[in-house]
Amino acid sequence: MARIVLASASPRRRELLAAAGLAFEVRPADVDESLPPGTDPEAGAVRLARDKACAAARCLGAVDALVLAADTIVALEDPAGSGEWRLLGKPADAGEARAMLRSLSGSRHAVVTGVAALRTRDGVVESGSERTWVTMRAIEPEEIEAYVRSGEWEGKAGGYAIQETADRFVTRLEEGGLDNVVGLPVRLALELLSRLGHSLPR
Repeated sequence: MARIVLASASPRRRELLAAAGLAFEVRPADVDESLPPGTDPEAGAVRLARDKACAAARCLGAVDALVLAADTIVALEDPAGSGEWRLLGKPADAGEARAMLRSLSGSRHAVVTGVAALRTRDGVVESGSERTWVTMRAIEPEEIEAYVRSGEWEGKAGGYAIQETADRFVTRLEEGGLDNVVGLPVRLALELLSRLGHSLPR
């Protein structure tokens, strides 16, 4: 059976995949995560996940493996109703994290994770995405400053980590699951691996 390779350095994704009973190795993939303004969040997240899977597969060479990759995007709808999205990736610094939290305060926003699974022996890729609507209460300025000082925002799409202390800002989740907001919709990931012939743990 082909081995599973997780193309991510995220400890959250590692924990979720391990909790699902899968044995895997970690080979992070480094790709350009920038997207053009106005990109649909589902399409953007899937594209980046596929790019990461392909980049990791190239590094593996002729190894028979199933490469699993994911990318999470936080998206805010245009309040003017234009249908455009403002996409929030990982903040580059504390100032950007502060700005993201201010924009998310009191919002209902989408968290979208694209997932891709690639079979190295023939290059076949299966992909999909999951969306969770997250409602946040108004976050007080001093709460934002304390959160930014904590450093918890580093490496987190939208500048917050629901699985850590930012859960106190969240009042409601709709449609998708908590694992999607954390960074990996496990059921979708397992489904994609199954489509490529992997026998899932019982």
